[in-house]
Amino acid sequence: MALEQTWRWFGPEDPVSLEEIKQSGATGIVTALHHIHAGEIWTVEEIQERNKRIKEAGFTWSVVESVPVHEDIKKGRKNSSIYIDNYKQTIINLGHCGIDTICYNFMPVLDWSRTDLKTTGNDGAIFTAFSADMFAAFDLFILKRPDADNSYSSKQIENARQYYEQLDNNQKDTLIKTILLGHPGSLETYTLDELRTSVIEYRKIGELNLRNNLYNFIREIIPVAQASGVRMAIHPDDPPWSLLGLPRVVGNQYDIEKILNVNNSHSNGLTLCTGSLGADIKNDLASLADKFAGRINFIHLRNVSRKSSGDFKEERHLEGDVDIYDIMRILLLEQIRRMNTGRQDFRLPMRPDHGPLTLADKDKKGIYPGYSLFGRMRGLAELRGLELGIQRTLNL
Repeated sequence: MALEQTWRWFGPEDPVSLEEIKQSGATGIVTALHHIHAGEIWTVEEIQERNKRIKEAGFTWSVVESVPVHEDIKKGRKNSSIYIDNYKQTIINLGHCGIDTICYNFMPVLDWSRTDLKTTGNDGAIFTAFSADMFAAFDLFILKRPDADNSYSSKQIENARQYYEQLDNNQKDTLIKTILLGHPGSLETYTLDELRTSVIEYRKIGELNLRNNLYNFIREIIPVAQASGVRMAIHPDDPPWSLLGLPRVVGNQYDIEKILNVNNSHSNGLTLCTGSLGADIKNDLASLADKFAGRINFIHLRNVSRKSSGDFKEERHLEGDVDIYDIMRILLLEQIRRMNTGRQDFRLPMRPDHGPLTLADKDKKGIYPGYSLFGRMRGLAELRGLELGIQRTLNL
């Protein structure tokens, strides 16, 4: 047995075609109906239409990534029950169509954050990166968030000021576009004014209320998911700490324990994203994988180099500060344990998460940062080889 090798595909508009993905060796597709707005129901007809295309290309639609959670649910507004009911119906419809794993996140406002989308590696490939000083400069001197200086030390503020003062207008525009970059697939973005408004609103909500809104959401959807044969897999925050003063509640062992304890069903599970959790130098990814192995429903394998300052850079899949070997070994042993104990969810879908932009992809238009063809293909090949070596070592 082996982990299910999957590939994220953003649908018909993705510059990477299903025919190209086929040659990567992946057998499962991870995708979503990005044209449907957050809060709306995914109908059986829409799901079946996408599934038909995937099957015709010779794949299984393995994981939905993602069914977006409407902001009103995160904010706990009075009308949130409408969007929760719609979410439940989408889960039911996906289960009816035989799609049994849904990845989702609960990040307020910004889905992910980087400050540089064109960091060049030693071999000339292009990676994404995050600089704490660059982000602070955006927050303090471009967004000009009220009371932003309370989020930083005097040294951080001075470093951010020095960085900001050496930027020209083009560099400022690039930084703004990078931080406001929309979620892959939909590419919906905030304006600076919209971001300011949302940040102020979340300040009033606070961390405790955001956590409670998440727990309430989980209490509502997990019984429906379990009855529908669907496993939910919450994705960690990226990066896993507060940005712009916004609360973040899925970033470490404490957060994950609280979430999984809301409902002990295997349908209430985790997306183990080694890059998102790995960005925080305090997170021991092998320890987290081992502790929560029984509740991992989806796997993102990627690597980062990180610093105590909060800076991090994406790396090749087997390079960086995350011990992918130990994590892969833990996951393969968990898969065997599930099979031996009669659990039906032993498939354990895994995808090579992110990959650098290589020369082979540089002329392909519309590639979202981290989602090149050849960068991910190399990553999947490396992970496949690592997996085989571990299996032979363990006599699996």
